[in-house]
Amino acid sequence: MNESPAGPQGLRAANAVTKEQKKQAKLDKELARLKSMWDAEHLLADGTRFVFGIDEAGRGPLCGPVVAGCCILPPDAGILWLNDSKKLSESRREELYEEITRTAIAWGVGITGPERIDEINILQATFEAMRQAFANCTEYYHSKHIDRLKAQGEELSMDVLDDIPSASDTLILVDGNRMIPGLELRQRAVIGGDAKCPSISAASILAKVTRDRMMIAYDREYPQYGFAQHKGYGTKQHIDAIRSLGILPIHRRSFLKNL
Repeated sequence: MNESPAGPQGLRAANAVTKEQKKQAKLDKELARLKSMWDAEHLLADGTRFVFGIDEAGRGPLCGPVVAGCCILPPDAGILWLNDSKKLSESRREELYEEITRTAIAWGVGITGPERIDEINILQATFEAMRQAFANCTEYYHSKHIDRLKAQGEELSMDVLDDIPSASDTLILVDGNRMIPGLELRQRAVIGGDAKCPSISAASILAKVTRDRMMIAYDREYPQYGFAQHKGYGTKQHIDAIRSLGILPIHRRSFLKNL
């Protein structure tokens, strides 16, 4: 009878190989998914030089701001696990936020607070935050570009500030089914874009992490309301806190009429 090589050491080696194979298979699957996302974005961009992804976070909560993110990524940037921010764990979002802000050509966020939301309604407040995010992203690009030219010892000219954006070489990809009014540049609305286009996914994560951090800060200021857990959404815990403790300055009063 032949002896089996599967002693304790052999079994550990076999398990290690299996674990490594599963890890590699998972990575290969993610690389394929990311490539398909970039293929979809390139098809939409059709050779456009500057592609801005824009998305928002916080349209539905009862309190806090609505936040928009805007991002220009390097073409085919290999940032793994980009996805709709709602599909990611909090720890994964935080990791990706750091990688996006480190890797992006330019990025920015826009914030519209609860008083403004009550004044102009949530849709218009969302568009306002998106326009702010786009402006901040553009400003970041200009600043970064000028710093690079200075480091190279090149003379600056006003043409530098005109490098971006221009109608001929810019495309804005915005998540959802509505384009952003007031941005007179070429736009494409992409339904489910935060799971389809890397630039929109990155913007989604920028917006979500920024808003969540704000809500955690509010939790330290108003610990009885549980903002760190529900981030301002209308959970039972949150509604019970409103009914027993009252409305805060950060609440959207137009969202609380039924309470």
